Order: sequence, then structure tokens, then C-alpha cells
Amino acid sequence: MMAKVCGLTTAPDVAAAVAAGADLAGFLHHPDSPRHCPDLALAQVAGERAVLVAVTPDAGQLLDLVRRSGAPWVQPYLPAPERARALALLRGEGRRVLLPWPDQPGQETLEADLYLWETSPAATGLLGGSGRGHAQAFPPPGPFLLAGGLHAAVLGERLERLPAPVRALCRGFDAASRLESAPGRKDPARVQAFVRQAHDLE
Repeated sequence: MMAKVCGLTTAPDVAAAVAAGADLAGFLHHPDSPRHCPDLALAQVAGERAVLVAVTPDAGQLLDLVRRSGAPWVQPYLPAPERARALALLRGEGRRVLLPWPDQPGQETLEADLYLWETSPAATGLLGGSGRGHAQAFPPPGPFLLAGGLHAAVLGERLERLPAPVRALCRGFDAASRLESAPGRKDPARVQAFVRQAHDLE
């Protein structure tokens, strides 16, 4: 299974995630978050593992951030009317899309390279990472990373809770706040344990 370490904000944390073997490294552009990364050039340290996690009002602003970061992966948070246009623009730029899929019914199905099955903002009041799990009731339409209050000790149990057909689509896990020693600062030991446990699961 893949391990995505998200909410990276400092060069030492990026280095620790890469050294631990993280498959993907997330860099959040959202000034209201304690995990906001003010220097998107940090994404270049992660190379092909870099994921730009961006909260923007429109596809044009998203594309500008993508070009500034150089990240090959993009996890876009956009108003619903902008999502299809944004995905088309990202594909035109040769980017891969990790599309947020909150655990809630009635979503528009858009094609993505991977989906991020996460806790619904309706439950948390937040876009993206909240440190809270979800009911795993409304799975994405394709291969996904599981997110929502994850750390090394709970990965196996969360995977086992999935029905077999859904589990077959799980490609790994995403974690952020539960890997921290303080908001926006990762604990290297927690990162290592998370990555190791994710890689040990099939």
C-alpha cells in the first residue's frame, strides 16, 4: 500500500518523509490552515512524489499555483462548477489528479488518477484534513487513498472494515495531523511508523 504524508511545511519535515519512504508528499496552499506551506518551492524537494493540495476559487488560480510548485500531482479543492474545467486543464498540463472524495452521497463522478476518500466537510466544517475519521459509507468510483484521522496503529483495522470489492480499490493511505508533534510540524517517528505500516499492508 502507498503512504501519503500530507501537510508538509518545512524542509526538515520533507526530508524526513522522503527518507521514511513516503510515496507521496502533500504541500497545502490554504492560508487559513496551520498546515499552509508558504514556500511552494519545497515541493521540488519531493520531486515526483510532490502533491500540490490547493484550495482555490477557480481553475485559473489553481493552474497558476500548479505551475509555481512544479508538483506532478494535484489534489484540488474547488467549487463544484469549476471542477470539470480544472481537471481538463490539469490533464493538459500533464499533471496527475488526486481528486478529493468526501464520504457523502450525491457527488458528481469525475475521472481521476486516484481519489482521496476523506471525511466530509459537512461533518467537520473544514476542507481536507481534520484529523477525524468517517463512516466509510460512500466509496469513490475508482482506485483511492483512504484518509481521515489515520496513523500507523489504525491502518489495518480501517482496511479490514471495507467490504472486499471496495478494499480491492484501496491503493494506500493519507495522513497529516495525526503524524504531528505540533500543528504543521511532523514527528519523524510517527511518519516512519505510518509509512512502514502502510507498506506492510496488502
